[in-house]
Amino acid sequence: MEVKDTRGAAGEGLEGSTSARAGTYPVDLLEDDPEGQQEAAHYASLGVGTPPFSGEQVKLETSSVCFCPVYRDEPQHKILVLVNPRDTKTVVAVYLKESWWSLEDVLRTADPAREGLRKVQSFGERIVLFILNVIIFGRLERKLDDDDMFFLPHSVKEQAKILWKNGAAVGFYTTKLKGSLCSNSTGASYLLPVFDTVFVRRTHRRQGLGTAMLRDFCETFPEDEALGISYPISPAMFQVCRHFLLACPELRGRLWEVEPPGTWDQRINIWLQVQLQQAGLPDGAVPWRRSRK
Repeated sequence: MEVKDTRGAAGEGLEGSTSARAGTYPVDLLEDDPEGQQEAAHYASLGVGTPPFSGEQVKLETSSVCFCPVYRDEPQHKILVLVNPRDTKTVVAVYLKESWWSLEDVLRTADPAREGLRKVQSFGERIVLFILNVIIFGRLERKLDDDDMFFLPHSVKEQAKILWKNGAAVGFYTTKLKGSLCSNSTGASYLLPVFDTVFVRRTHRRQGLGTAMLRDFCETFPEDEALGISYPISPAMFQVCRHFLLACPELRGRLWEVEPPGTWDQRINIWLQVQLQQAGLPDGAVPWRRSRK
């Protein structure tokens, strides 16, 4: 069996599937049936179904397909992906609803109600979160400095919101709820809500979307006096926090950079870090503070 792939060596330019061209997308179609989806993917891995892409012919064989776990804590739930045979770390399509879909089509929706930040609830939305986190962020839009194929997926019950814009998923953020376990290997629980992971696609950055997600997080927990952002805060996220707190001075005492579970000796006030940076304090003079050059 042959698969048609127009992405070339860089893995770009796939045409959409027949269903996508008809105006329907996986997130709008997938029922909450991960077992049924996995069974269908198993048959596809044996050679059933052909991605309807036009262009260069690529054989559908063991070296060009692989199963990827959707959740880090339930590895039995997997989806089938097609990789570029010249660069097996580059995913070019995903098998869903008994059909192959390009990555961009998996991230699209025909539902006009999906606009802005929407809580992840359905299995289809979990797939979108997986694609954004593990494939788009983990493989396509960051520097590759290791040999692992994917970033670690989120947990099956991860509290997350996807940012939808003009019919496409362009970002997400996840939250650790107060009282939730820090990990399966410890009995410690988070002592405050924590803004954990966040991502905005490269083409949608510098549009205030990161700030909008941080604002949404703060508004979601109006009764909590302290809110956390997971350590370490990246330089880009630090600038988001800086702009946000400049615009919202009433929140300067609420936002803390935290390590789990978030005891007071595991927190440092983010606005304090902003002030110390503006004062020209040398790197390393503040506990946990990373270089933000």
